[in-house]
Amino acid sequence: MLAKSLRNAFAIVITSLTLLVGAGAGVGQAAINAPAVTDDYLFTKTLSQFVSLRSQTPYSDQLDWSSDGCSWSPDNPFGFKFLPACHRHDFGYRNYKRQARFNETTRLKIDNKFKSDLYNQCAGNWTCNRTADLYYQAVREFGAS
Repeated sequence: MLAKSLRNAFAIVITSLTLLVGAGAGVGQAAINAPAVTDDYLFTKTLSQFVSLRSQTPYSDQLDWSSDGCSWSPDNPFGFKFLPACHRHDFGYRNYKRQARFNETTRLKIDNKFKSDLYNQCAGNWTCNRTADLYYQAVREFGAS
């Protein structure tokens, strides 16, 4: 009787530890509402919050975190830190396409967020803002291709 009770207790402890280790290792990420999470990361989070999230790549099995930086333009023109805004812009385009939500209306919304992020990085610097305007014009002209 005592041996059976000890075996049952031992089995409970082993099962609990297995579940704990599995949860800690991130085994089997839960399915998410990918469009809602994408919109949150893209339009609600600050750029610095997005950068932090990007370094963790949450839900990487369901979200596309890849980026080519600022494409054919310098990532940090004249020393202005545009790369984080380019990463978020790529995140928007790639995930909206993956979720079959990419159209001219959503593209404009993502591009406008990009411009806002660039201006935020510029912190009112006139030269930086004019450079940001050029980047914005480039995505409006060539971003759909």
